[in-house]
Amino acid sequence: MANLHHKPIKRFSLDGNIHDDSAIARLKTEYVRLVTSEMRLSGYALRLDIDPDFTIRYNEEQEIFEFRLSMYGTYVGKEKSKWITGIDGTQVIRTQKSKSSESLSDRESQSNQK
Repeated sequence: MANLHHKPIKRFSLDGNIHDDSAIARLKTEYVRLVTSEMRLSGYALRLDIDPDFTIRYNEEQEIFEFRLSMYGTYVGKEKSKWITGIDGTQVIRTQKSKSSESLSDRESQSNQK
């Protein structure tokens, strides 16, 4: 992989409202997953060395929690982003294939050859 030392880092963000404080932790996890997926589809790999920023503020007038999530990524290309879990400093962390997905793809390629 090309040198990652000086590649630009892009911020991805999501703003919104949460109505129930008991759902904050669960929704934060879902929103992180959503933004990570958006990054990957755009060809970016998550920067694991930069923690996501999740800020929350209670709006007393509307009785809701307003949040902002910011996450950071480096462009690696749409194909490479599919097999990269993230980037930690200059290290690329590759996604490990599971045995079930490998055997499924083997079966599909064998059936296509018939």
